[in-house]
Amino acid sequence: MTNEIQSIFNRIAPVYDQLNDWLSLGQHRIWKEMAVKWSAAKSGDTALDLCCGSGDLALRLARRVGTTGQVYGVDFSPNLLETAQERSKKQYPQPVIAWVEADVLNLPFDDNQFDAATMGYGLRNVKDISRSLQELYRVLKPGAKAAILDFHRPSNLQLRGFQQWYLDNFVVPIADNLGLKEEYAYISPSLDRFPIGKKQVELAYEVGFGTATHYPIANGMMGVLVVKKNE
Repeated sequence: MTNEIQSIFNRIAPVYDQLNDWLSLGQHRIWKEMAVKWSAAKSGDTALDLCCGSGDLALRLARRVGTTGQVYGVDFSPNLLETAQERSKKQYPQPVIAWVEADVLNLPFDDNQFDAATMGYGLRNVKDISRSLQELYRVLKPGAKAAILDFHRPSNLQLRGFQQWYLDNFVVPIADNLGLKEEYAYISPSLDRFPIGKKQVELAYEVGFGTATHYPIANGMMGVLVVKKNE
C-alpha cells in the first residue's frame, strides 16, 4: 500500500497545490495557518513538518522560526520534495529548511529533537496511524506541541452527503481532466477508513502524549488534532 500511495503522490506533484485548493474550496491556506499557530512554533525553534508535500506548512513554519530557527520537511515522495525545494528557492529571505525523503513511520531523527511539529493531510494516508503518532512523540522535545490537520468524514449525514457529492461531481472530474482520476478516487475510501476525532485523541494518549485535543473545523469536514508531550 505504501508504494502505491507513494507513486500516487509522485504523479500528483505538479498539480498538488491546485488540487488542494479545489478540495478545500480554497480554504486550505487559512487552516494551515491555524495549524502552524497551534503548533506553538516560535523564533529560534527547530520545527518539523511531516508529509510536507509541496512545502506549504514547512514554509509557514520557517517564517515563524525565523533565520535563527531550522525547519525539516519530510515526505516519501521525491517529486513533491523537489517541488517544495523549488518553491523555497524563490522565497526571500531564503528559509532555513532541510528537505528529507523519509517514511514517517521510521523517522531519521534523534529522540527529543524538535520544539514543534505540523502534519497536513498526511495522517489519513499512513499505513499505521499509531506508529506514526509514536514516532512523532519520540522526536518531540518534552513540552513540545504538534498540530495535525486533515480532511474528515463529518458526523452530520447531510454534510457527509454534501462532501461525497462534492468529491464525486467536482473534485474527481477535475482530476480526470488532468489525467489523475485514479489518483484522486482513493480519497473517498481513505476518508471512510480515517478514525474520527475522538478516536484520534485516544490513539494520541495511548502513545504517551500528555494532552490531546481535536478541533473540528469546516463543519466537521476538516479537523486539527493538537497534541503535547509532557514536560
